[in-house]
Amino acid sequence: MNKVLIVAYHFPPRTTIASLRPLGLARYLPEFGWEVVILTAALPGRPNPQFEVIETQHRGSLALGWGKRLFKLDPEQTLMTQIAQLKKKLRIKSEKSPLDLLLAAIGEITAYPDPQKGWRHFGIQAGKDVLQQQPIKAIISTSSPVTSHIIANELKREFKIPWVADFRDLWTQNYYYPYSPLRRMIERKLELKTLAAADALVTISQPVAAELAKLHEQKPIYTVTNGFDPVEVNTTPGNLTNKFTITYTGNLYPGKQNPEPLFAALHGLVTERSMDAVDIEVRFYGPQSGWIDKQAERYGLTGIVRQFGMVPREIALNKQRESQLLLLLKWSDTQQRGVYTAKIFDYLAARRPVLAIGGFHDVVSELLDETKAGICGQTKEDIKALLLQLYQEYKLTGAVSYSGGEAEANKYSHREMAKKFASILNTITR
Repeated sequence: MNKVLIVAYHFPPRTTIASLRPLGLARYLPEFGWEVVILTAALPGRPNPQFEVIETQHRGSLALGWGKRLFKLDPEQTLMTQIAQLKKKLRIKSEKSPLDLLLAAIGEITAYPDPQKGWRHFGIQAGKDVLQQQPIKAIISTSSPVTSHIIANELKREFKIPWVADFRDLWTQNYYYPYSPLRRMIERKLELKTLAAADALVTISQPVAAELAKLHEQKPIYTVTNGFDPVEVNTTPGNLTNKFTITYTGNLYPGKQNPEPLFAALHGLVTERSMDAVDIEVRFYGPQSGWIDKQAERYGLTGIVRQFGMVPREIALNKQRESQLLLLLKWSDTQQRGVYTAKIFDYLAARRPVLAIGGFHDVVSELLDETKAGICGQTKEDIKALLLQLYQEYKLTGAVSYSGGEAEANKYSHREMAKKFASILNTITR
């Protein structure tokens, strides 16, 4: 069996959405002839012993350490989280306050190319040790952070080993690039220089791949979507909730996602007595947002719309599996047409029908059409018609049926993701 070194800052038990992709590769690449060695920064706990994980030291950003000392903050919590708390305490509402501008200036200069740059030296040294001691045939680096690609670039140049650079998010082409045009121009040169040595680039959708190709014209670029872990598939559906339950799990981004069309549709149906308010519950599991409660109150849905706060991933998955409907709030920005939200893959594994609202036709719409796992509504009237149809089925049978195709959904599993990466590895190591 061949061996591949995966350079990934995010890996369990570092519990982030970003850790799911490298975890899926570590778990399923061996099925396709590639044994995995994970190279990562020191983790906040012990990794699963079934994986070979090499942890390195990680020198934190000097700017972040300085910032925490300046504002007398907790060194164990992230700077941005505590700055947000400090702004709330000082009643600073502006996103361009002097405090924000100061932090932006610090980050512009010192967090280059990213706040994890302190991992670079240790990652390179540990990577060299692995390549000298083990018969590694290829490298995969996955970002963000882009420091993982910089580490892989150094290893590629010294050991002349085939290298795949994987982008869960684009680098300087990212629509939400947080720094100034001047820094983007400087950093773009770093991106081109770093990836010049890569044998292949991978990203998460065809529209994003097309964007990546504009900058890296001569590079082979592959599309490999994220996915769900087959071990998390709801193979034996449990009892559904007695109510007509609509569940959303994860973060909400005001200005980018908007549940208001759903609230307006529910208000209209309840007012018209097409739906009984006693039957309905809309549940949000994730960071609590005051604006959600205000919107619900505006539409007379207080008591129907409920926020339960953050819960462990296992509980969130169980809440998905017991729900009549799963709510997906699509991005309102057309620049995100090629971006899959991470939760759509969790929803596929839950095997419950998805109601996607808002936005426009995008890769998520295409996925739901292909898998028959859900439906999309954009306007209030669209959503009212869809909800009424689903509610009538619920009243008649006690449940909203799931009609997704298993074979089609399985195309978006971590196993399929690993299979595609294995094919790329086989190509570049031939």
